Amino acid sequence: MRVLNQSLEFSTKGEIDFTDLTEKVQRAVAESEVRNGLVHIFAPHATGIIVLTEYDWNLLQDIKSVLEKLMPKRGTYKHPSNAHSHLRSIFLPPDRTLPIIEGKLVLGTWQSILYVETDVHPRHRRVIIQIIGE
Repeated sequence: MRVLNQSLEFSTKGEIDFTDLTEKVQRAVAESEVRNGLVHIFAPHATGIIVLTEYDWNLLQDIKSVLEKLMPKRGTYKHPSNAHSHLRSIFLPPDRTLPIIEGKLVLGTWQSILYVETDVHPRHRRVIIQIIGE
């Protein structure tokens, strides 16, 4: 069994910014030459999340609206400045694990792998891709 690690680095624009990682993860899987296994995508940040959803502008706006309704920016919080950012990332995971079958990353028809920035400022981010298999 092989284990390969790769990092992706990118910058975000600030609060509720979406970065599509799908092509980069697919490329990492293809370059790994793993035929069957798993790919794990992990965001090592307290205010970053990884989601699987359709990359559609209207849907992304709906996600922003839901996050604002559930954990409003202007809520009453004890943590200074960005408590809502941390709370948003508690309810959505910082990672996803997906199958690799016959050398291909398996995604649903409309699924994309998106990093969602929940912090209030633009950030430089890193995502770790770990590929395990044979």
